[in-house]
Amino acid sequence: MSQTPADPKLPILQRDHRSVMGKVLYTSKKPDRMNQERGREHFRIDVHADGSRTCTAHCEIDDRPSVMRDITYTLDKAWMPTDCFVRISVASKFMGSGWFRFHPKYAECEAWTSLEGRVSQTLDVDTPLVTFQNHAIACDAWHLRLIDQKKPGVVQRINQILLSSPDHRGATGPMLYSIGMTVMFIGPEKVTVGAGTFDALHYQFVTNPELPQEHPPYDVWCTADGEYLFLKGGVAGYMQTHYELVELSRGPHWSA
Repeated sequence: MSQTPADPKLPILQRDHRSVMGKVLYTSKKPDRMNQERGREHFRIDVHADGSRTCTAHCEIDDRPSVMRDITYTLDKAWMPTDCFVRISVASKFMGSGWFRFHPKYAECEAWTSLEGRVSQTLDVDTPLVTFQNHAIACDAWHLRLIDQKKPGVVQRINQILLSSPDHRGATGPMLYSIGMTVMFIGPEKVTVGAGTFDALHYQFVTNPELPQEHPPYDVWCTADGEYLFLKGGVAGYMQTHYELVELSRGPHWSA
């Protein structure tokens, strides 16, 4: 296979993307399990020279039935979703894998699941899709770029978000599922987590009755540097779960 000859004026090695890697620890806040580790997530985010960014994440939930998820999710330079891959297993058994593509006028999914078999979906969208929920905790904070920070304490709505699963643990499908989302900006804070101390933004995902089972309120803190890196989060109600960034390493070109 022929290749375009390298420009002799350029160095032989090319590294014009920037990267950050981290680990999010999942713990319980239930009185009988206080601070017990119940899962973990390792992620990597690469921002390419054209401004597009890709998150890859390996997620594990130990609570029975256990869930293991691998995702690869890409946004363009305007932070608009372009494509995603999701593979999940439940109780150490294959549940499904799916590829999602997002067009300005529709979203499509090609999947194979243990319950539904081969699935092909096309879902029309009224406006270009602004965000996609693949259930990796590292990507939860990426929704928050859509919330106006000039309106603290005001519940704001994202009219349409697509999910890879409506299950709270993301343990079904993967298939397309459409809902709206309501979020409140609480305000800026200084936050200390296992990975360090950060200037942060605090948001709350308001309880959502559009899901098959209503999701309790979910507070999330992310970095205030425009990268929207997940720092910590906590879900109230019956879940009583906590998520915290405990490790963070930056590759070349990623600002400290």
